[in-house]
Amino acid sequence: MRFLSKRLMHGSLLLVAVSVFSFLLLELAPGDFFEEMRLNPQISTQNLLVLRHRYGMDRSRLVRYARWVQSLVKGDLGFSFSYNSPVAPLLAIRARNTLLLTTTAMLAAWVLALPLGVWVAAKPGAWLDRLASGATSVLLSVPELLLALVLLLVAVRTGLFPTGGMVSPQFGELRFLYQARDLAWHLFLPVTILLLGLLPALMRHVRAAMSEVLGSPFIRSLHGHGLSEQRILFRHALPAAANPLISLFGLSVATLLSASLLVEIIMSWPGLGPLLLEAILARDLYLVIGAIMISTVFLVIGNFLADALLYICDPRIRVE
Repeated sequence: MRFLSKRLMHGSLLLVAVSVFSFLLLELAPGDFFEEMRLNPQISTQNLLVLRHRYGMDRSRLVRYARWVQSLVKGDLGFSFSYNSPVAPLLAIRARNTLLLTTTAMLAAWVLALPLGVWVAAKPGAWLDRLASGATSVLLSVPELLLALVLLLVAVRTGLFPTGGMVSPQFGELRFLYQARDLAWHLFLPVTILLLGLLPALMRHVRAAMSEVLGSPFIRSLHGHGLSEQRILFRHALPAAANPLISLFGLSVATLLSASLLVEIIMSWPGLGPLLLEAILARDLYLVIGAIMISTVFLVIGNFLADALLYICDPRIRVE
């Protein structure tokens, strides 16, 4: 518990640092939400002063940050000027949608990367290894933005896949199985874009970790005892190569989160990405900070899970 408590404390300190730096950077940026209202001739200067005072924008930065921390303790995460609502309810639905998208893409990427990486490492130089190396090289060289635009163009031209949104307009009238199919159909393109962006790197890391283990003496000993190839690969070699892959899991969470924000904007997926972009354009201070904090929480949770898995799988960490 001391190991996990230390990791949890590091994550908490990271959240505090992200909140402070995000608040300062947004405060130092020129203008705010009410500056845009000056261009409206129907709003007088006196009304702007009243609004700034009502929302505490005429206070010092330290006071505003302290008030935001108080709202964080209450569970409000501040107040959105654009939506005239507390930030937490706005983020709850969007965070759920982002979590659904990223979790699905993460599971699909690892489910494909592990067996493919293992088999490619087991037969170096074979046709499968050459095919995988060429395909991963091509995918790594293609920007995710270009990949998303190409798949979106294909969906528009063919009409086979929905080009935006999370569900169809008639979703509420469908039965449960049809609702699940409709949601999966809308998930397909965003998940495919994230999958093609993450899978090549995962496959290469799995191949490298497995190649190092397959050259070990204990693997040759297992071959000498007559164990089957599949049993050696998945029952003995893969657990021995698990440590760097578990660490990679924590890093892949950050990669997937950053990529998902862009994919959500392009594919009109109602997640944190479009909400964060709207908040930045509107200079909605507390909504921007709230979206950043939720993304950081996802990152901390992913790294904490990776640390917990390392603690379970590696007895050396438990001994230390």
